[in-house]
Amino acid sequence: MINTCPFFGICGGCKFDFASPDYRAKKLSELGDLPITDDAIWFAPGGRRRADFAFAPGAFGFYMAHSKNIVPVRHCPLLMDEINKILPQIAELPWGGAGSCLVTVCDNGVDVAITSTVPYFTTEFKHSAEKTDVIRITWNGRDVVRRATPTVNFDGHVVEYPAGAFLQPTLASEQTLRNMVVESARGARHTADLFCGLGNFTFALNADGFDIAGIGTTRDLFTHPLTVGMLKEYDCVVMDPPRAGARAQCEQLARSTTGRVIYVSCNPATWRRDCAILTRGGYKMTRLIPVDQFVASAHWELFSVFER
Repeated sequence: MINTCPFFGICGGCKFDFASPDYRAKKLSELGDLPITDDAIWFAPGGRRRADFAFAPGAFGFYMAHSKNIVPVRHCPLLMDEINKILPQIAELPWGGAGSCLVTVCDNGVDVAITSTVPYFTTEFKHSAEKTDVIRITWNGRDVVRRATPTVNFDGHVVEYPAGAFLQPTLASEQTLRNMVVESARGARHTADLFCGLGNFTFALNADGFDIAGIGTTRDLFTHPLTVGMLKEYDCVVMDPPRAGARAQCEQLARSTTGRVIYVSCNPATWRRDCAILTRGGYKMTRLIPVDQFVASAHWELFSVFER
């Protein structure tokens, strides 16, 4: 039996109690009247491989809800054991200034990426960091400790993990989304993977990747989306944009002849906007599946398919 987190209602990380018997009903209510076609996909707590902590002088943990006060969390039931085991070491570092600390479980160890209002780290901090069991700690992009270069694996393809880079929050949800994308792209001759990041979908699809930074072609798709002329080369487009969505790209797709768009979204609000653009351009939404990969939060991932 899963027990309620002792920090629930204090820590601002969770909106819903994942142990409550009505958790799923409450979480689904966040989606309102979205035209869902399939049952939601759910994941158990304990799988989060990355967490963004806050720090200030003498304080480390998660922010309280609607507050800049920091709750001194040293164990979170949503996180992987690898993070919880090392969390006390990280929390006890001599924190100065204020900022965020992204802790990520990579294939070969734990990575820590610190973003701080203070541009430098102290000698004391470096000496303390060297005693932790992480493989890399960076401070505003500069190495504090590096025992190895962190790597991640996408469907058998190993890539270096840049500090602070985007990953799906759990391995299980990453694999599930990849399988759904690959299945929905079946039969496509040439696929473009937009906002491709480090390649969760790109390798499995043998797709052309485009991104601001990642394994694909360096291209800012917010200001320079693939044009109608460029899209003629692709009969399938996969998109997994940040929370801002893909408005400019959807406007180009709406004018294109691309037959299939697979859209993975982490923001139902911008998904609604972009869905309207695509449907006005002649696409029909054929699938919409909610994915609860952000367990206990108000956030949903949406998997959708549009076809002409």
